[in-house]
Amino acid sequence: MGWRTRFLAALAGVALATDAAAAPDVPQRVADGVWLIPGAVGGGRQPDGNTVVFDTGKALVVIDTGRHPAHRDAILAFAAERREPIVAVINSHWHLDHVSGNPALRAAYPGLKVYASNAIDEALTGFLARSAAQARELMAAGKVPPGSVGELKADLATTDNGEALKPDIVVTKSGSARFGALSLRFNLAPNAATARDVWVYDEPRRIVAAGDLVTLPAAFLDTACPAGWSAALAAIDATPFDTLVPGHGAPMTHDEFRTYRRAFDGLVDCAATDASKAACAERWVSDLGGLLPSDQTAMARGMSGYYVEQVLRRPAALPCGRP
Repeated sequence: MGWRTRFLAALAGVALATDAAAAPDVPQRVADGVWLIPGAVGGGRQPDGNTVVFDTGKALVVIDTGRHPAHRDAILAFAAERREPIVAVINSHWHLDHVSGNPALRAAYPGLKVYASNAIDEALTGFLARSAAQARELMAAGKVPPGSVGELKADLATTDNGEALKPDIVVTKSGSARFGALSLRFNLAPNAATARDVWVYDEPRRIVAAGDLVTLPAAFLDTACPAGWSAALAAIDATPFDTLVPGHGAPMTHDEFRTYRRAFDGLVDCAATDASKAACAERWVSDLGGLLPSDQTAMARGMSGYYVEQVLRRPAALPCGRP
């Protein structure tokens, strides 16, 4: 996600909290041969997205690489502990909290290949370029909190080195890929959380890695097309999975995912009415029910209200209709 995520939380007037129900950056088993390295939103810093690691039998395939050095170090430490190389990175999308670790993993394993859509190309000249320019203006004006300057500079350096974030193998359509004994289905979702998101299905273990098509405590709509996102959620729902790992938050069952899907569609529907942004945010919280950790309720209200007012109710600014 862009650098402004932290400022969204400040605008919402809420504290940031850990994404998953586990210590951030500490690997946890999802199933035999599948692990989650949880990202986090908290500690006065920008987020890391979740990382999912699959074991091919002789090597590792990593989905998303986080933002901060501690998160990418956790990925590398996990590989070193298992004494298995990382042969592939799959980026679900181009937000910095999911791709910033790419250069470090490439340096550690020069033979690995990065798989992703090519949506990062337009992001580097569009959203990320605008965000970088705005960030530099804020820093020059002394409007960035001192504790955030270092992190913001790191994000700017990552964006400036954008070529190192791009895929080696561009995912242009849905289909299967094999990594040793591991077969994964890549699903390309156009006009969703970004211009082209990639979500992954492991059929034998009935696991979906959804990237930012599923996020808690809010649906992060900064670069989203709501209609395309809703369609992607419908496609995921039609997939026979048992466990879904979101881009932010704890793993979900299929029934829990359906709760999330209903809440997402409810938020979009509410934004299309004359209900107040607070009422729509309250509907989001209510529809999620027990899926939303209690310590993230205030953040969910604040961020969802922001997105209703600043994104969903500004249809001319929504990036829909792209190929």
